[in-house]
Order: sequence, then structure tokens, then C-alpha cells
Amino acid sequence: MEFLETKDFLDLKVRQYNTPAFITNDPICIPHQYTRKQDIEIAAFFAAILAWGQRKTIINKCNELFARMDNAPYDFMVNHEEEDLRVLLGFKHRTFNDTDLLYFVSFFKHHYQQHESLEAAFLPSDHISKSKFSAEQALNYFRAYFFSLPDFPRRTIKHVSSPLQKSTCKRLNMFLRWMVRKDNCGVDFGIWDTIPSSALICPCDVHVDRVARKLGLISRKQTDWQTAVELTAHLSEFDPLDPVKYDFALFGLGIEEKF
Repeated sequence: MEFLETKDFLDLKVRQYNTPAFITNDPICIPHQYTRKQDIEIAAFFAAILAWGQRKTIINKCNELFARMDNAPYDFMVNHEEEDLRVLLGFKHRTFNDTDLLYFVSFFKHHYQQHESLEAAFLPSDHISKSKFSAEQALNYFRAYFFSLPDFPRRTIKHVSSPLQKSTCKRLNMFLRWMVRKDNCGVDFGIWDTIPSSALICPCDVHVDRVARKLGLISRKQTDWQTAVELTAHLSEFDPLDPVKYDFALFGLGIEEKF
């Protein structure tokens, strides 16, 4: 396709998939069950981290997880006592188990004792401006910060990626999209103010990768962090202020239309 033809096609697909109808069958339905900012952040983070496998299974496992917390994740994180953690034992989704979960809970308790929002965990500096924000630096910083508590389980490292490991960071980029993007469509939350949509990196899973290659938006042979950066750079040509909105189009084409 030519440039304008591709842009018009993807814009059409964004309008098709960036609607409340998208929410029901996607892991983003989990944070949409909450209204408190911190509950949304925590629910969205777990939904993103656990987002591998069939979407129905991911949603069911997230619902199981938060039911164990009486569907009050923020209150559980900050106010739990040691004996309260017993309700989490036995939780498992694929390779994510209760050892990983207990560390995640300890991190959230530590973080929210010092900060009002999880956004601070992605900001290397308290005084960072929107013009200076770098997704690569933010994700590298977040991983180091996340595992800064003493005696973190070595096995848990694999569940939080960063560009330093050359990962596409699909799950964290998706989480950031949910938290940062602001529009009137009702899917993404847009509850964070420091990180600009223009600096986000497109989540690059197998569906997005396949469709993007068919459309000529990726030329890199392997799929890694630089692939996600390359894809986002091409999407920025269509909309420099909000390139990751095209995640709706690429993902929808891949998983719903088998493009």
C-alpha cells in the first residue's frame, strides 16, 4: 500500500476497534472493573503482566486473583498483614506462581507507602518533563526499581522485561498505553499526566508483528526492542502525537480478522 492508503486503512481500523465493545473480551476489562486510580493501576499492571495465552484464560485468572483480595487490590496491597497473604498461596498462571505474586505484593506495598501513583515508578527523575521522557529509559529504570527490594526471588526476574534484555516489552508497553493514552473512546484510561502519548512504544506481540510486516511497517528480521522502536517510528509518520493508537488496528487485524 502507498503511504496515504495505509494510513487511511489503519485509521479506519482504529475507529473500528477503539470502542467500548473491545473491552469485554480483552484483559483491559479487568481494570475497567474499578474506579479508584490505584485500583486501576494495580489491576491493569497484573492484567498486562499475565497477558499471555488465550484472552479468556487471562481474564479468568485475573478475576480469580482479585477475588482472593476481596476485589480491593489497593487496600490489600497497603494494609495486608502477614497472615492475609495466605489467600494468595496456590495462585498460578502459566509460569507465574505464588512466589512471584508475593514479591509483586511486597513491591506494591513498598511503592504505595511512598507514592500516590504507580506512574512515579516509571519516572527516573521527579522533575522529568514530557519533552524529556524516554520509554526506553523509563522501562529500564522501572525494572531496576521493581527489583530493588532485598532478597527478591531470582525466578521472578523473567516476568518483568526491559530494553536492556532486548525484549519488545510488549506487556509493559501495553500497560503504559492503557495508563497514558487520552481520548474519548472509553478503552484506554489516560489517568497519568507526565508521560506523553507521543513517547510511547507500540506493544509488539505476534499478531501485531505479523500484520505490521505485511504492511511494510517492519523490516528488521528479528523481533526485539529495536523492532518495536522501528514499528513505532513508522506509526509516528501517520500520527506523531499518538502513534500507539494504531495498536488497536494492528492487533484487531491480527487476532480478529487473521490479516
